[in-house]
Amino acid sequence: MVAQSPAGDIGFRAPGFRLTGTDGNIYVLNEVRGQNGLLVMFICNHCPYVQAVLDRIIRVVRDLSPLGIGAVGINSNDAASYPEDSFENMVKASRARGFPFPYLHDPTQDVARAYGAVCTPDFFGFNRDLRLRYRGRLDASRKEAAPPDAKRELLEAMTMIAETGTGPAEQHPALGCSIKWRADNP
Repeated sequence: MVAQSPAGDIGFRAPGFRLTGTDGNIYVLNEVRGQNGLLVMFICNHCPYVQAVLDRIIRVVRDLSPLGIGAVGINSNDAASYPEDSFENMVKASRARGFPFPYLHDPTQDVARAYGAVCTPDFFGFNRDLRLRYRGRLDASRKEAAPPDAKRELLEAMTMIAETGTGPAEQHPALGCSIKWRADNP
């Protein structure tokens, strides 16, 4: 099912988390943030929207690192119903693609709920004070990557956040597959 992120609650503080990464390490919010902010991305393995832009996501994260922006990918999907999103498959995907960010597993789905994530991909851009300044899309991509010359909306927003602490006035919602909630966590 296709879902679209709602308008961001600009200014809300990033909820804390303690999640296992595909490298076996435990990650918490304050350890992954950069000096100038944090990009939290709700992604997964099976979603065609994520698959279409994964190379672009990797590129954005690499471009943001020198600006002092940390990044994490979080998979909150129900792996029992979507085995491609299992932790073991997350490990494989992270290694195969050389993710330049921790890829974290949210098996309880508590982190997705705390952030209000609704789709994959869903992007949350926080400033150095961990206040939300961007809730939007990567770019104009859908199930297919946008043209190579498409405006790099997420990169531009996060660059602005790194430099000024604020995000752009105009933000377009993310669009992708809905988060696959567990039956006991509708």
